[in-house]
Amino acid sequence: MAARFSIWVSLAALLLGSSGCGTFLAHRLAQAPNTYPTWFAPEARVVLGFDVKFLTNFPARFVTVGPPAARLRYRVVPPGDYGLTVASTNWLAQGVRQYDFTFHADVPAPTNQWTHAPRGTVVLLHGWGVSQFAMAPWALRLAQEGWQCVLVDLRGHGRSTGRQIYFGLRETTDLSQLLDRLASDRKLVLPVAAVGESYGAALALRWKTTEPRLGPVVAIAPYANLSNSVINISHDYAAWVPDALIRAGLRQLPAILHTNQAELDTTTVVQRGSVSALFAAGTADRVTPLAEVRQLAALAGPGSQLIEVPDATHEAVTYFFTELVPPVLQWLAAPVIQTASP
Repeated sequence: MAARFSIWVSLAALLLGSSGCGTFLAHRLAQAPNTYPTWFAPEARVVLGFDVKFLTNFPARFVTVGPPAARLRYRVVPPGDYGLTVASTNWLAQGVRQYDFTFHADVPAPTNQWTHAPRGTVVLLHGWGVSQFAMAPWALRLAQEGWQCVLVDLRGHGRSTGRQIYFGLRETTDLSQLLDRLASDRKLVLPVAAVGESYGAALALRWKTTEPRLGPVVAIAPYANLSNSVINISHDYAAWVPDALIRAGLRQLPAILHTNQAELDTTTVVQRGSVSALFAAGTADRVTPLAEVRQLAALAGPGSQLIEVPDATHEAVTYFFTELVPPVLQWLAAPVIQTASP
């Protein structure tokens, strides 16, 4: 069946029902996405074609994290010969580009030379408003190359719990506690890497500054400035919503999260931690524009690289495997693992 999803669009839809109160809207911005009514989400611009039931081949596990307390669902995808293939089509609908990516894999897969001795562990971090299935194609592709992959529903997403999200302020601790659980279960294979998209990409960059076990980071379409990205989403999906309404909520968001505005921006995180990463951006991205990802890459630590994917939108760039897979594999296999100051 087709697994439909849309990066961040539920957020834009929720703004339409706002009363205009900045505090009310700030609470909605921090509300756990998996508590939004599903009928509120606009039509997805990207369709992933695969049977989501294939994930049942990798048993769901849970780990309690916090504070605040939450229960994260995750799955371990071991190395194997999954034989992943990708076919894609795109078209214009009322001037907006739509994409269909169809994936085929052999699951359960025959073992390969790395099945019993993985090259390392890759934690895959999905975007805002979706869940672990959005990164499942990457898990299969990287597992073919010998990496043990971990799919996770972030706090407040998918089947994980948590009343609100913290835009990385708490989630980095969640992820480190996930590593602790893997280690206690003797499932953690070093080195550890992280590959994230959008919200998950910004989280991966932030996690690098706090987790000494984390080595290579791949950030696909991360936001540089949270406020800018929320405004861009509104312009892209609900252009008639007044900017003043959205900005009122954004001004109150730091108080709701007990932080300051700068701490919510990835530019602050990257500069403070001297984070080295492989960045990827689509030239047609209107949520995290190429110029902003270039800014992040320029601020990042030594050795950072940027892949520019022609004609890729924010929602679709993650699945441009032809352009992304070779440099990602090279980055993960690099002999020198970049470090960041805690």
